[in-house]
Amino acid sequence: NDYITENILGIDFKISPYSFFQTNSKQLNNFIAEIINRADLKPTDIVWDLYCGTGSISLPASKKCKEIIGIEMFAGSVEDARNNAKSNGIDNAKFICADLHEKQIPDLLSALPKPDVIFIDPPRAGMHANLLNHLLEIGANRIVYVSCNPTPQARDCDLLSEKYSVKTVKQVDMFPHTFHVAAIAFLEVSS
Repeated sequence: NDYITENILGIDFKISPYSFFQTNSKQLNNFIAEIINRADLKPTDIVWDLYCGTGSISLPASKKCKEIIGIEMFAGSVEDARNNAKSNGIDNAKFICADLHEKQIPDLLSALPKPDVIFIDPPRAGMHANLLNHLLEIGANRIVYVSCNPTPQARDCDLLSEKYSVKTVKQVDMFPHTFHVAAIAFLEVSS
């Protein structure tokens, strides 16, 4: 086959060879459910999913919000996300192909509807300072920051502490028989 298939929380995914997707299928439903539950999504929420890959968070989360916008730099992943949304009859998810580490990314993000919630699942190195600074300006009410490398996640959460408080961090063993762990941090605007 020129693709593999997965199902996450009732959403069918076709994933092409060069698209990003979580590797631990047995733990995947628990992991994505935990991420979405942490966000406490409302039917009126506008949501951004930064570094969205094939939409593994975006598409299941779309059931609980008004609109979700995923942004990913790899064209193949964006194409898979769009096709998966269409094949699952999801019409409140939009996917944009853009590099979130580019200097011009604040211009793109500023043109989007202001989010109530932001999901962030960056590469192992974490987020670029340019994006972090812009997230502070945007000021979404809630952020769910997912990472397979807690060190850059802690650094980024510290930088976000100018506006946000980390309320919880949940570790999920997505990499059995290794010392690696995934972490889901929930941040809220500080009162």
